[in-house]
Amino acid sequence: MKFGYTIVYVPSVEASLAFFEEAFGFTRRFLHESGTYGELETGETTLAFAAHELGEMNFPTGHVAAHSSERPLGIELAFVTNNVDSAHAKAIAAGARQLSAPVAKPWGQVVSYVRCPDGTLVELCTPVGG
Repeated sequence: MKFGYTIVYVPSVEASLAFFEEAFGFTRRFLHESGTYGELETGETTLAFAAHELGEMNFPTGHVAAHSSERPLGIELAFVTNNVDSAHAKAIAAGARQLSAPVAKPWGQVVSYVRCPDGTLVELCTPVGG
């Protein structure tokens, strides 16, 4: 077994790709001509976005749209960086909403949380143990 993809269902795949490029510096790998699916270059595991209409096809009983939930969903994307303060400020400048400013945790890691315009919860953190 290998972890291959995280797919986030969003209102606009193009807008989410553009936000993640601007806010976090990822590069676009692919956007389907239909605009309903796209991927970013993020390392070994693919971060992808799919339109809610694909979610409706995949889940006939429905799904929770992160952007319409008042509170963030109970899942996060964690991005590791050596400079959380800078990454956090860049994400806010690109349109993310601060949920928790950067803070040093007792185990030495610096962590912050933002919520993206599409509702995705993102943790920005330094490497564990360093």
